[in-house]
Amino acid sequence: MTIDIIGAGIGGLTTAIALEQKGINVRIFEQSPELKPVGAGILLANNAMQVYDKLGIKIEENGNTVSSMNITKASLKPISKVDLKYFEQKHKVKNVAIHRGTLQQILVNQLQSTQIFLDHKLIDIKRSGNQYQLVFDHSESIHSDIVIGADGLNSTVRQKLFPNNKTRKAKQICWRGIADFELPNAYKNELNEAWGKADRFGFVQIAPQKVYWYALKSFKQSIKEFDLKEIDGYFNKYAPIVNELIGATPKNQIHTAEIADLKPTNTWYQDGVCLIGDAAHATTPNMGQGACQAIEDAYVLSEDLSKCAPNEAFQNYQKHRMPKAHKVANTSWALGKMAHLSNPVLISLRNFAMQITPKVVNRRQSRQIFQLASV
Repeated sequence: MTIDIIGAGIGGLTTAIALEQKGINVRIFEQSPELKPVGAGILLANNAMQVYDKLGIKIEENGNTVSSMNITKASLKPISKVDLKYFEQKHKVKNVAIHRGTLQQILVNQLQSTQIFLDHKLIDIKRSGNQYQLVFDHSESIHSDIVIGADGLNSTVRQKLFPNNKTRKAKQICWRGIADFELPNAYKNELNEAWGKADRFGFVQIAPQKVYWYALKSFKQSIKEFDLKEIDGYFNKYAPIVNELIGATPKNQIHTAEIADLKPTNTWYQDGVCLIGDAAHATTPNMGQGACQAIEDAYVLSEDLSKCAPNEAFQNYQKHRMPKAHKVANTSWALGKMAHLSNPVLISLRNFAMQITPKVVNRRQSRQIFQLASV
């Protein structure tokens, strides 16, 4: 059996590695002409790191460990803190912030027999007898027995086979960048996210003198309301380090995107085709779990495929993963709305409620996120 994966992102690559280790033949088809690093970081939370530990993939020495996740006011005065040391001890892995391109290269280097076909943009997928015909934009087509759609929020696989699925726009614009910057020691093993009025700013070290940051603002009609050229003034009410990070990043290396997710759906597979990651359950980035959930998908799906026939494996995978993935997506959506309140009274009430939330409650919520499915 050969399994064809559409998409060479974090989810697709991790799935290929996991399947290879189960003795399953894999091919990957990627629309980009080259696998080049993008200027963004990624937080591999405890659940993702557990998967990589099971797969024997060394990540920690290539990134920066994060032992605390903090929500703060714009001044960086703390509102809420999640201490991750408890989970580090419980699961024997750290949370790691790393450059996305570095992680991608680590995963590519792990592949032994899987061939990655670059410059293969899927434009159609059709049922052809007991197989599927994959049609690419340069008129090439191949036949495939089993297909895994790992092609992201705007998945062609999903749009062709599950056309009733819908994306949700959060009406938030997000800028991401990596600054050459020496963080004060107090921040080096933390992720801090500062909440203002209808905007927020987060930052975390991903390597020595390398800081990944992201900034979000709500808009009313269009992301064109905010011009990247003016970003230096958008967060001038925040702590000085915020504007120092923005100023230390060349404008042409700041990535701009509109925030959206996938409205939860009840179907992730059809016969010999299965969706994973953002193609199945794209989430807003408010919990730092987008890639982590795709990595969990890779682990669970590979375990299920190693034990039973594909259709049964897909059914089991959906049963194992859907409840948690949907909970993450819905919680992240609600958190994004809560973070972008603009009414000063509601902001004060929100901050007060978060400040008095017992640590045991935060730990319980984290436990649910970090616990892998039993398969």
